[in-house]
Amino acid sequence: MKTLVIHPKDPTTDFLKPIYASVTDATVVTGGGNTSRITRYLKGSERLILMGHGSPNGLFSIGKFDTGVYVIGDWCVDYLAVGKENVYIWCNADKFVNKYRLKGFYSGMFISEVAEARFCGLTGVTQDMVDESNETFATLLGEVINLPKHEIYKSIKSSYGSLAELNPVAKYNWNRLYVA
Repeated sequence: MKTLVIHPKDPTTDFLKPIYASVTDATVVTGGGNTSRITRYLKGSERLILMGHGSPNGLFSIGKFDTGVYVIGDWCVDYLAVGKENVYIWCNADKFVNKYRLKGFYSGMFISEVAEARFCGLTGVTQDMVDESNETFATLLGEVINLPKHEIYKSIKSSYGSLAELNPVAKYNWNRLYVA
């Protein structure tokens, strides 16, 4: 299966790299390109793994692409919806996925920094808790990333759920993982 990974280069999301480390036949795009180039990548892929910082309106380009604010946004929805089992990991990806009735495994608000934990109402969160949650999530998802979306969801809800019993950041994130 030909997979496209779009993960804008950003040291604050480097922890996500293990998610796609074991994906074979993957094209990993971390920057460069405009909407035309991104569209060609999207059209030529059977599966998409899209991750980084984002909002309900899409995956931020963070200045790494010539696509405006978003590298994945409303302009490319038609290329996301065509029979693909995609993975969407960014803050509030659920709102984007649901708005456009997309399919795949995806996250809601995902705490990956201490400041986000505070913003979301979690108190007493340390950097070690955030790091443990981030690294565990990425490692576990990387172990099952090649499975169908429902199997990914079931596995992550079980395995990451073990950490969620002990770590409030993982619990927050675990409660915001979805499949459609």
